[in-house]
Amino acid sequence: MTDDPRQPSEPNVLLIEDHRDIAGAIVDFLEHRGFAVDYAADGVTGLHLAVTNPYDVIVLDIMLPGLDGLSVCRKLREEARNDTPLLMLTARDTLDDKITGLDAGADDYLVKPFEVRELEARIRTLLRRHRGAVARETYAVDDLTLDTATLRVTRGGQSLTVTPIGLKLLTVLMRASPRVVTRQQLEREVWGDLLPDSDTLRSHLYTLRKAIDKPFARPLLRTIAGAGYQLAADDGR
Repeated sequence: MTDDPRQPSEPNVLLIEDHRDIAGAIVDFLEHRGFAVDYAADGVTGLHLAVTNPYDVIVLDIMLPGLDGLSVCRKLREEARNDTPLLMLTARDTLDDKITGLDAGADDYLVKPFEVRELEARIRTLLRRHRGAVARETYAVDDLTLDTATLRVTRGGQSLTVTPIGLKLLTVLMRASPRVVTRQQLEREVWGDLLPDSDTLRSHLYTLRKAIDKPFARPLLRTIAGAGYQLAADDGR
């Protein structure tokens, strides 16, 4: 951590990456692009920094000494209740790997090798989405509720844990309910102009379904073949 005062407009990034050359290249590039970057070379140190300091975005490698990136992510989301946008860096590129990372609580997933310009673009997209002003309202579909002021999601009175991207998707779907939302609309609402690859939305929806539907008897989130996605009760509410 540096002792220099940071300007409020200077995005504050935590990079957790054990490969020194990769980390050095990322830090140099981001700092030249106006970011303030803290760095950790192992999972334990990274987790400590993440829970004791405020960050705008966390960039996290999966393969780390001490504590792997998936464990760091889960501890942040489930134990520390930290909702800082988190982007995972990894050489693992299968759909199952992506689902595992997103299910742990990641918001985005960038496969090595990558261009640092793409990393910056993805970080800025996460910043825009996280900082974007959402109307402070409470949405309800059947027994599912979302308070956009506190980001608290409940179903049947039970609190649910939903990832930050899942919250964005849920907000769009609940705001539109019972109308069907197309894939393109969902992607545009959540990721803006920097659209994800073809598996990313599917992976996030899989994780969202596990959170809001799997523990309950009645599914609310439906895929409408050829049309998009709908969040509604059986009677259309």
